[in-house]
Amino acid sequence: LNGADCMNVGLATHYLPHDALAQVKARIASRPDAIDAILSDAAIPPPTAGIDGHSHAIDRFFAADRVEDIIAALKADPSPWAAEQLAQIEKKSPRSCKVALRQLSLGRKFTRFSDNMRMEFRMATRLIEKPDFIEGVRAFVIDKDNRPAWTPPRFEDVSDGEIDAIFAPLPVGAEWTALWKE
Repeated sequence: LNGADCMNVGLATHYLPHDALAQVKARIASRPDAIDAILSDAAIPPPTAGIDGHSHAIDRFFAADRVEDIIAALKADPSPWAAEQLAQIEKKSPRSCKVALRQLSLGRKFTRFSDNMRMEFRMATRLIEKPDFIEGVRAFVIDKDNRPAWTPPRFEDVSDGEIDAIFAPLPVGAEWTALWKE
């Protein structure tokens, strides 16, 4: 391995504070033979993941199969955390939220990588035809007004049939296929 390869492998095995990265990279570049010692010297214990303190709430609020039920549960809870999650969801494309929830539900049942790839390809093929991505780029990247005009604008306006169609098999010859034999 060359120095750059060692750096990429080494940094994945140690938690380094963000403000130390440039210095650590420079030290490794100048002394690639001392990578283990440099990383061990700079590494610190990782902080507790922010999600850890909310796992029970996540399990409770996000267990539903319908986005509308998740939203109702968040609205019914007076906690600031629930209000923050609700505010984030309400900024998102209703169609994309429903697609993501379905994707999680289906994906957890797959046992093969190719099944996930096939699902992703179906989704991408169909979602690129929808206005969500372009409107998100316009609102958050180009105009930066942070006011997307989603079409449709409400979660209840996205039918189960539309979501079913996004995940339905593509026509013969259009499905994603693996480059290897399964």
